[in-house]
Amino acid sequence: MLNRKQFLRGVGAGAAAWALAGRVAAAEPGTAVARALPGYDDAAPENFWREVRAAYGIAPDLAYLNCGGLGPMPAPVRAKLGTMTEALNERVDAAHGTFDEARKVMAGFLGGMPDEVCFTRNATEGNSIIAAGLALAPGDEVIFETHAHPGGSLPWLNQARRRGVVVRVFEPDAASAGENVRRMLQLVTPRTKAVQVSHVTAPTGVVMPVAEMAAELRKRNIWFHVDGAQSLGVLPIDVQALGCDSYAASGHKWLGGPRETGVLWIRAARLDDVAPTDAGAYTSCDFDFCGRLVYAAGARRHEFGTRNAAAIGALAEAVRWQQAIGRERIARRAGELARRVREGLASIKGVTVLTPSRPELCGAMTTFKLAGHAGEVLQRELMRRDRLRCRTVTEEKLDALRVSTHVFNTPDECDRVVAAVSALARA
Repeated sequence: MLNRKQFLRGVGAGAAAWALAGRVAAAEPGTAVARALPGYDDAAPENFWREVRAAYGIAPDLAYLNCGGLGPMPAPVRAKLGTMTEALNERVDAAHGTFDEARKVMAGFLGGMPDEVCFTRNATEGNSIIAAGLALAPGDEVIFETHAHPGGSLPWLNQARRRGVVVRVFEPDAASAGENVRRMLQLVTPRTKAVQVSHVTAPTGVVMPVAEMAAELRKRNIWFHVDGAQSLGVLPIDVQALGCDSYAASGHKWLGGPRETGVLWIRAARLDDVAPTDAGAYTSCDFDFCGRLVYAAGARRHEFGTRNAAAIGALAEAVRWQQAIGRERIARRAGELARRVREGLASIKGVTVLTPSRPELCGAMTTFKLAGHAGEVLQRELMRRDRLRCRTVTEEKLDALRVSTHVFNTPDECDRVVAAVSALARA
């Protein structure tokens, strides 16, 4: 049996070989186009990023700045999804082996092992599996931050309604990572059984100090779950370094996977602490009608019923695409573009930038308000006048606008955002 280090070394070698081959099938159905990523040249980086953008097939006049909501799929992912769908239809095949291979690919990407990974429809489903699967009793307490997306907060609020769990929340601080740890710990009591935080908060893009929080919660034997909806695919993820017990994310945001794909990672040593809340043919490896039920090995026990193998195969292709670009390179690029937007907006009179500027606290999202302009109106105007697709932030009644920058965006698009907001501020 491979140990964790041997497994990750093998996955890394495979990713390197794929990148070296340079093959990313960028053909849309009906075309015979094959596109290869060029080598990255520090002296001319925009040549590389132009090729990356071209693979996403975004309309040339559209600046799509909402990966935090829904991300486009690059060409190799679209091609994989299409060709697998056709092939599986021809063979009328469930393609069970696709899940095993994709599990290996995703585990390597997360820094875990295949048996720790299950595929879901989105981060919300992963959050719900944890919230409903933990053995929580009436009066047990759970903690999360007020900026949790409804897909992160409602699974726990549902347990409060169903099982009498007590929910406690803290307001995230945009100025200090240490303060966020302190605010979380202030709420911990002997009844605290679980804590969840967003790796990156959806409303304002605050990067939470997950590893520091994990260290404190481990001392207290409190389950620590991370909602990674806004981090997987834009920040390098290593669940071992994060130190959490479980991590959930969507595949259709920053990772560029198909719609309705997601992943849940559960630490191997704690798999049995999360009971399946839905069950089906793949939940068990042995059962009878006298009460015997043995759960399947690994996190796959949470995958009940028939799944779309083509979507999971394409999700693995999204991982390979990002490995070919380079995860650190992705994080740097997205962060540099976000800084360009953030600094430009901060220079405009009437603009308040809500996202922190300290490097350890910010990622690839920038949330801001423009005096005298409701967020929804501002979103419509930027789209109508300038073809800038951003996202309104209504959570916590912020009434703001969020700009998400990713590898397919350009410095020119960032400057378009600043120029368009500046024009509205002067109007």
